[in-house]
Amino acid sequence: MQIYKTPLKEFKFLIEDFLKLNETEFLKNQELETSDLMLILDEAAKLCEETLLPLNQSGDSEGCKFDNGNVTTPKGFKDAFKLFAENGWQGLKVKEEFGGQNLPYIMNMLLDEMISSTNMSFGLYSGLTANAIDAIEKSGSNELKKTYLPNLASGKWTGTMNLTEPQCGTDLGLSKTMAIPNEDGSYSLTGTKIFITCGEHDISENIIHLVLARTPDAPPGIKGISLFLVPKFLPNANNVYDVRNGVECGSIEKKMGIHASPTCVMHYNHAKGWLVGDINKGMKAMFIMMNGARLFVGIQGLGLSETAFQSSLYYSKERLQGKLSASNNIADPILVHPEIRKNLLYIKSINEAVRGLTLLTGNYFDIIENSKNEQEKIQAENFIALMTPIIKSYASDKSVENTNRAMQIYGGHGFITDHGMEQLVRDARITTIYEGTNGIQALDLIGRKLNINNGILFKEFIELIDSDIDRFNQNHAMTKYLKLYLPSYENFKNALSFIKSLNDEKEINSHAVEFLNLSSLISLGFVWLRFIEISLDKLKASKDEFYNSKIETGNFFLTKLLVETQMLYDNIKSGGKYYNDYKDNYFETAI
Repeated sequence: MQIYKTPLKEFKFLIEDFLKLNETEFLKNQELETSDLMLILDEAAKLCEETLLPLNQSGDSEGCKFDNGNVTTPKGFKDAFKLFAENGWQGLKVKEEFGGQNLPYIMNMLLDEMISSTNMSFGLYSGLTANAIDAIEKSGSNELKKTYLPNLASGKWTGTMNLTEPQCGTDLGLSKTMAIPNEDGSYSLTGTKIFITCGEHDISENIIHLVLARTPDAPPGIKGISLFLVPKFLPNANNVYDVRNGVECGSIEKKMGIHASPTCVMHYNHAKGWLVGDINKGMKAMFIMMNGARLFVGIQGLGLSETAFQSSLYYSKERLQGKLSASNNIADPILVHPEIRKNLLYIKSINEAVRGLTLLTGNYFDIIENSKNEQEKIQAENFIALMTPIIKSYASDKSVENTNRAMQIYGGHGFITDHGMEQLVRDARITTIYEGTNGIQALDLIGRKLNINNGILFKEFIELIDSDIDRFNQNHAMTKYLKLYLPSYENFKNALSFIKSLNDEKEINSHAVEFLNLSSLISLGFVWLRFIEISLDKLKASKDEFYNSKIETGNFFLTKLLVETQMLYDNIKSGGKYYNDYKDNYFETAI
């Protein structure tokens, strides 16, 4: 049995104390207060805990069924999605003009975390739909928005993204799917896409596919890619969407995890579609969806890690093994053992910081939408661009590690299916792979983000940290924690200077993963300093143990985890010659 209770007190701390949403113009304009947001989250918690969590293990065991192009979801999923849609959860952050509730972006992030904690497979249906809504809203024509957004926002229809083909993954310039113009302004698409999450299923009336393809006269490579909207069903003469389009699911994959969501092979056979955005500018439009999906994957990792923490904490208090205390008990709960405590605190300290960094990033989306200051908007866009590969990669990497740490706490009971721990491990593994592998995210950070406008993204981030450090220096209570942070911060800045001094692209790319992990630790440490500052201030008027626990958890992170930056910096400085110059035939000398 998997254990999960929504950390609503943590959410309240982040919304009110960390982000201070009550002070924002956005909430005031919506005539909302943070107490209203908490009531909404409380209802979401009930849905996730009472409806989605009970379906998680059964859905994993049953899986999706494929039969002659049709996909059937596990028992209970269709009814659960109907409940989800009817209560308006799909349109949480969608603008009111398209049938949504126009709530802060972070509300959707918190909902995604709760869903991922209780049923990651279920969350893929709604999560990809939310990303499709973003792409259509920002790049689609007014006609497409009017037709498709209300139906997607209501959950009546769902959405997908179609990028990968059998011959190409990350290098989308190799795509072969062809879009031939029709006389009515639409296009006829032909080709095959693979690894399409939720490409076919039975939980919604229609499925709206966003498909990358090239037109006949398109330039070669990535510059010739366009984005098209291709519905599963087209409208009849009465505008009822019941005419089957030339879209067919060829098969679904047999896979390691997320069994309750189908991963499909999709065939487009002269399927009718419409251009989204400009011709040959498909990657620009798709990246809106893709970057949202990458943040979503980081949230998935956090959600799984949170359930792993809560489940293993529960087990460690129940399981008796060995005796360390002076009590009269024959054996103590394993929670008393140092290694168990270390693993639990390791997971907890990462989860809380990742959640804070994710919501801080999400809050910048609302700043972009509502600020009247153009410079503030640009800085918000820069922060999101910098944090997207960090959140996607670090949160997913740690999800794999944390679910395994939690399984270790269970011992042999974690390896069997009863407790659901092995499912969390299996489900977590995909998060480091899809929406761009974590290696690709690292290359994006060091190769592209580092070079935007002569390093402006990192320059602004350092200015933000320096501003915080100046404030912390005025607070004597922060001295201890600042001293723990500063050596790692110097490692980060020195690594940044070292990489900037390199001219060889191969050598630069050699340090991509280490640099991303170093940047991640600095970002999470930065969040922990803010958490500690807030908690110290709150304790002046409150004796709530929540704030003491925040300080001590942050102290653990700054003392035990942040020191990894020294190893990462040393690794970067040692160079990439040890593997770049390693002869190919050496890999096989012992075979």
